[in-house]
Amino acid sequence: MDNARLIQKFYASFAIGDAEAMVGCYADDIEFQDPAFGPLKGNDAKNMWRMLSKTPDIEITASNIKADDKTGSADWLAIYTFSLTGRKVINHISATFEFKDGKINKHTDHFSFYKWARQAFGLKGWLLGWTPLMQNKVREQALARLGRFKG
Repeated sequence: MDNARLIQKFYASFAIGDAEAMVGCYADDIEFQDPAFGPLKGNDAKNMWRMLSKTPDIEITASNIKADDKTGSADWLAIYTFSLTGRKVINHISATFEFKDGKINKHTDHFSFYKWARQAFGLKGWLLGWTPLMQNKVREQALARLGRFKG
């Protein structure tokens, strides 16, 4: 499978809630990073997708998928209800990828944490979403939730 198709499979699997197909696109030693979870490796990264794929109302669309033998990129959109506040979030994400042996071995998601926090937390996010304090608190909560996740 070429790397652009690998990225397409990853997001198509996410869109239908098939976490095992998603993590099957990843190398065993995958390195993932985003503003909410920070850096994750291996099974922690895979379990994050298993957990997120269970979000009841999540809608995923991917576009601008590009890849060559070594690197790739995509833009994707996640629309969902943030469980802690019940607020709707529309998150625009840019992803970069690196490949090894036909699998994704590095995946980095980029998005505006401040824009995300304003949607997820309302006034609190508007006032504090730009601060490292809030980002660290959200990351702490996300990692704690991941630690409790049982698949």
